[in-house]
Amino acid sequence: MLVFLLSEIFERDLLLLKKEIAAYNSPGLLWKPVSGVKNPGGNLCLHLCGNLQHFIGHVLGGIPYIRNRENEFSASGIAPEVLLSEVDRTILSVKGTLAKITEGDIQKDFPSEMSGRKVSTGFFLIHLSTHLNYHLGQINYHRRIADS
Repeated sequence: MLVFLLSEIFERDLLLLKKEIAAYNSPGLLWKPVSGVKNPGGNLCLHLCGNLQHFIGHVLGGIPYIRNRENEFSASGIAPEVLLSEVDRTILSVKGTLAKITEGDIQKDFPSEMSGRKVSTGFFLIHLSTHLNYHLGQINYHRRIADS
């Protein structure tokens, strides 16, 4: 049941990410520096997609993916359509992987450590969900300031 619920939450929140990216008044605003906000919405979108495709799709699901974390924060000027396609790829990666995870699997250790310690797969998935929501809120905040 928990795996199903997490899958639904990830899909819901990734669809919200798409809405936030599409809601920017102009493509350039996705990358606009805003006082008091460290990362613009475009970079946060790339970061979320890279994070989820790496940890869920690749590490947990074995889906080929090479993450470029540095690029997630340094890229600029990528068209909204490209970002939205990346979110779609992320949804497929996350949903496809979680569809193969059993309730027993979430009790097992996640294949990589978190901050130098072993945690269960369930714990790590919940962590990834809260991480997604944290940055989703930052994107919403950035968009509202950048659009004003």
